[in-house]
Parts: sequence; C-alpha cells; structure tokens
Amino acid sequence: MMNEKSTPNVLLCLAADPTRPGRLYGRTFDDGLWISNDSGETWVPAGPGISHNRVMSVAVSPTEVKNGYHVVWAGTEPSGLFRSEDGGQTWADCPALLNLSSRSSWSIPPRPHMHHVRSVEPDIHDDNRIFVGIELGGVMKSEDKGAHWEDRKPNSQYESHALMTHPRVPGRIYEAAGGGYAESFDAGNTWQTVNNGLDTYNYLVDIAVDPGDADTMVASAAKGPYTAYNPSRANTILVRREKGGPWTPVYDGLPDAEGSAVFALASHSSEPGVFYAVNNLGFYMSHDVGRTWGKVPVEWPEHLQGKRIHGLAINI
Repeated sequence: MMNEKSTPNVLLCLAADPTRPGRLYGRTFDDGLWISNDSGETWVPAGPGISHNRVMSVAVSPTEVKNGYHVVWAGTEPSGLFRSEDGGQTWADCPALLNLSSRSSWSIPPRPHMHHVRSVEPDIHDDNRIFVGIELGGVMKSEDKGAHWEDRKPNSQYESHALMTHPRVPGRIYEAAGGGYAESFDAGNTWQTVNNGLDTYNYLVDIAVDPGDADTMVASAAKGPYTAYNPSRANTILVRREKGGPWTPVYDGLPDAEGSAVFALASHSSEPGVFYAVNNLGFYMSHDVGRTWGKVPVEWPEHLQGKRIHGLAINI
C-alpha cells in the first residue's frame, strides 16, 4: 500500500495520466517515484516493486488501460524497467532488458561503472511496442510489452536522451542524443542520423514534434554536457527542422544562449503547430510551429532561475 501522505525529494520530471485530470507521476533521483491526484498539490510514494530509488524516466501509455488506469512505465539507474497496471500501487520488473548482448558496453562517461534508462516511449500506435533509451547504450525496442528486447540498431545514437513517437504517423520515432539526432520511419527497424546544421550545437537533450506534421520538430541543443545543464555556465539554444531539411537555430522570442540552461520541450496531440519550452529563465510558447516564441506571463519563482528545469508535462 502507498503511504497516505508524505513529501517527495525534488521532482525531476512528470508524466500525466490522459484520462484522470490531476493525476501525475513524478520521478526523483534518490527518492523513488511519487504520485499526485491533485495536480501536484500533494504527493504519495508509489507502491512496491521498483528495485532502485534512482528513477530516471517515467511514461504513461497513451492507449493501454488496465484496471481503470493507463499503464505506467518507470526506468531507473542502474538500468531497469518497471511496469504498473494499477496506477502505481504495484510494479513488475522487465528483466529481459538486461539480457541484451550490448549490455556489457553500457556506460555513462562521467561515471563509467554506471548506466541508466534515460527515456521510455510507449508506442501510441501499438500497445505491445515500447522503446527505451539507455544512457549510454542506445535505443532498445520490445514488441511484447517488455518480455523480449531487440538491441540497438545501426545509425541510431548511443547516448540516448529523449525519444518521441508521432501521434498520427505510425512508425515514426525521433531520438535526441549526445551525438545529435536520429530518426526511424519503420518503428525502429532501421535508423538514420541527421546532424546537418547542428554544427557545434550537436548535443541534443530534448525534442518535441508537431502533432500536425511529422516532419517538423524542435530540439534543445548545447555544445556539450558542460554547458547544457548548469545555468551558471550554460550556453544552449533551440534548433528546428522541417521537411527533411537541415537543422536551423531559433532565436526569435527566446532568451540569450548564455545563462540559458537546456530547455525541456513538449507538444500536445490536440494542438497542431504549438510547442512549449521551459528552462531556468521562464516558460515559452510558439504558435507557429517553432519559428517564433513568446514568454508566457506567469509568475516564475526566483529560486528557479538558478536551477535546471528537468521536465514539462502538458495535460489538456
């Protein structure tokens, strides 16, 4: 049973249940996974079954429902993947992920003895299919809800940071990674890396795709990890790509690169052409598929200006 009341450590990212208004799942680095039913006003720890306290990623299946809840997935450090079919009250391990032949090579450069599941992306078009991004190891795919796994495919990226599928185009998947950008048109069977235009800003951390056009996307970019995350030394921009062309920097309406920590990005299937971005300097929106941006006039707590914002969830 989950505790009735408690206080989480700092929440690093959120995932929302699309059919339960106010229900959020939040991850922490050392304090496990937490659940809110009132849009974050109060939190309770998730139930038993997640073997590691460092939860690196959390995702809610957009389509698969069990016991009245959308299925929830959580990825951890060290690498592990866990699934809940009862709203986070209990969790089941997916141990076959660790049987992949590439596992012996998984490693994070700053901590070479360690690796983790940085991103989890259930496929909106197929309840059986799920992708996970290992940092540093690459994109892995399961076609049977995590019972068996396919190893990283050539031309995808090793240092996987964020994965995205398209709500209207089956088979499209996008990867933002430490080595740039990769994409697949056939549900992860084959990949290609596309870094034209990224130049020195080829360290990608997050990505969002226009729900109305699978060929239009924005990504948060830095020159490397040193200037990506800490606002005191940050130098990051947004980059944009459309119609299979090169990546181009986006500046209109956004803060200067200096002091701007990497953006967390989002779009929503009900809002074609709209993108959201948030970082230490504020909350921004674009209504013209990422070409120009405006700062949303919301009160931004002063203490957040010195902090990296890890995640953004849109629940409409």
